[in-house]
This record gives sequence, structure tokens and C-alpha cells, in this order.
Amino acid sequence: MLSVIIPVYNEEKQIEKTIKEVKSVTAQLDEDFEIIVIDDGSSDNTWHILKGLAGKNPEVSAFRFSRNFGKEAAIMAGLSNAKGDACITMDADLQHPPELIPEMIRFWKEGFEVVEAVKKDRGKETPVSRFSASLFYKIMHRLSGFNLQNASDYKLLDKKVVHEIVQMPEKETFFRGLTAWVGYKRTEVYFSVPERKTGKSGWSKLKLFRLAITAFTSFSSLPLQFVTFIGILFLIGSFILGIQTLIMKLKGWAIGGFTTVILLLLIIGSCLMISLGMIGIYIARIYNEVKSRPRYIISEKYGNDK
Repeated sequence: MLSVIIPVYNEEKQIEKTIKEVKSVTAQLDEDFEIIVIDDGSSDNTWHILKGLAGKNPEVSAFRFSRNFGKEAAIMAGLSNAKGDACITMDADLQHPPELIPEMIRFWKEGFEVVEAVKKDRGKETPVSRFSASLFYKIMHRLSGFNLQNASDYKLLDKKVVHEIVQMPEKETFFRGLTAWVGYKRTEVYFSVPERKTGKSGWSKLKLFRLAITAFTSFSSLPLQFVTFIGILFLIGSFILGIQTLIMKLKGWAIGGFTTVILLLLIIGSCLMISLGMIGIYIARIYNEVKSRPRYIISEKYGNDK
């Protein structure tokens, strides 16, 4: 059996079409399939539609979160409840083309344990979005060593990979990073991102920024080492400036430079605040992990013997 996992949030206009297309593709394959849909606390009519779909389609299971926990949590919930020998994770907006599923399965049967769907064309993104994404992946590569350029959450994972991921105890996860971190035999398939037909993305600029912070802090402690580097740099500068000031005082030269002093205070103060902010982010992550609260809470289940 193979499992298709679809996290959704406020997709009342799209989800029925998505499940229909996924079923159409999987029906052409000689495989048993289950479709697991995780409603991430939608505020529209998504859950009502999902219950109807699960009632009409025995291969569809619907899970509803008690509130919005985020896409990363929804993916983890889907993986935790999957029964398949392999799991395919994909978005609900059909910007992850279901037509790729047969090719992903073919690679899996050839022995690959992770099949990544990589964007060869990012579609109709704004220049700002393209630049932000490129900058994020470059920083992520520098910090963690994992090249996630144009990566997506559209993946096929063997059940042994799924087992390793779901048993990780961390509560704040970055799915793309985790699938790279676990390793295993992997390959890539490529796709062009089609235009979204209905609705709009639930990813605001703030949510994307928070995800980026989670990604950076989950896979690298280099930002903390950067704080140390800045401290050493300013220590060397202070030592040089101190010697210069002492020489000028001994020679009786008038010491000016009020503007320089103000600028140095502003620069040092800014560096200190940024450093404290970085340290605070890591402490907050430790705090959230120590509380050991669950990643998500499932309030309702429907369909497929649930």
C-alpha cells in the first residue's frame, strides 16, 4: 500500500478537485492507495467537505486539528497515521502535479528511498519572492551544508525513512531539512510549478519568516558562533583604538572624534542587540522543547475505519 498525505488549510474551493485528480492518477496504477488529508484548523467549510469526501471514498481518511498548528505539524500528523510502504506528501493546491506520482513510484521500486520533486520553474512568482527564496536557500546551504535549492514538500519517502522522521522528539520541525538530514538513497524528479487555479496561498510574509528562523536554528548553531566572531572582532578593534588613544594622550595631541565615538556606540549597541536576539531565539527553542507539548492535537477523525 502507498499513502498520499495532503495537509490543507482553508481549501474549501480546491480540495475536492485535488482529491479527484489524485484518485484519477492513482487509479491507473496497480497499487493500493490511501489518501490522508489533514485539516490544519481551517476556518472555512473545508472540514465539512472533507467529511463528505471521506464518506463517499473509502480510501480517503480525514483528520482535523483542534486549531491551526501549521503545515509542518500537519505533515508530521499525516506521516504518523500513514499505513503505506511509502508515503507521498504534497500540497492541496495542485501546484504539486499529481502526474508525477507514477514516476516517483517507479524510482522507489528501483530502490530509491527518498524521491524529491524539485522545481525547475517556480511559476509566476514575484521578483521579490524569487530573490527571498534564493537568499534563504543560499543561507541554509551555508549554515547546514544541505543544498535545498528549489526543493519542495512534494516527496516520496520509504516507510523506513518515515519511521526515522516521526520518532524524532523535536516539536518544531522543518520537513524539507529533516528529509535531507536523514540521508538514505535518494533521487530527484523535476516539475514546473503550475498557476494556482483557486484561492490564495496561506503563507504570509510573517509565516515564511518564522519558518526560515525555524529552519536556520534547527540545523545549525553557526549564528551563535557568529556572535562570538563579532565579539572577537570588536575586542581587536578596541585594543587597537586603545593603543592609538594612549599614544595620542602621551604626545599631548588634542583628541577629537566625537562623531566617531557616537558611531562606534551605535554600531556596538546594534551588534549587542542582534546578538541578544539570536541567543533569545535559541533559548526560546529550548524552552518550547523542554515543555514537551505535542506537535498537534487531533480533534476529529473521519473515514477509513476511523
